[in-house]
Amino acid sequence: QVLLVESGGGLVQAGGSLRLSCAASGRTFSNYAMGWFRQAPGKEREFVAGITWSGGSTSYLDSVEGRFTISRDNAKNTVHLQMNSLKTEDTVVYYCAWGQSRVIVRDSAGYGYWGQGTQVTVSS
Repeated sequence: QVLLVESGGGLVQAGGSLRLSCAASGRTFSNYAMGWFRQAPGKEREFVAGITWSGGSTSYLDSVEGRFTISRDNAKNTVHLQMNSLKTEDTVVYYCAWGQSRVIVRDSAGYGYWGQGTQVTVSS
């Protein structure tokens, strides 16, 4: 059974930091790219960051570039999203996603498995 479990969400003041983690199990973690998405109520799920199977390449949403960093540990089957300089507009639910190939895909259709989501709330 494939399982993705996110952790690390919460409440933080604007300008603060949070680190999201996602523990993966059920398939060979290192064979696939991973991604983080976010979704506000009534809106489509939005690509935030992606990382290739090896961790050698990353991609980011323009509005988080330079503030967020995605990383992975293939030995521990985990992927992380370090979020710095958080803004109130970053307040949404964040989802970890397991890709269908080794390359980064910015479309949610490129991911076959999803975590349950973790709420991030940034207060002003």
